[in-house]
Amino acid sequence: MSRRRRREAPMPASAAGLLRFFEEEAKGLKVRPEVILIIAGILIAMVILANRFFP
Repeated sequence: MSRRRRREAPMPASAAGLLRFFEEEAKGLKVRPEVILIIAGILIAMVILANRFFP
């Protein structure tokens, strides 16, 4: 058991050890943050144009 503990890296303590981060790959669609920002900007522009031209 002590051999196993030596191999495991200690988890970073944050907020008194209540928060832990794991880097696990989740299944599903992966989209870069830049793409989300561009889509959001286009959507905002479309709403503004629709309100201006179709009152």
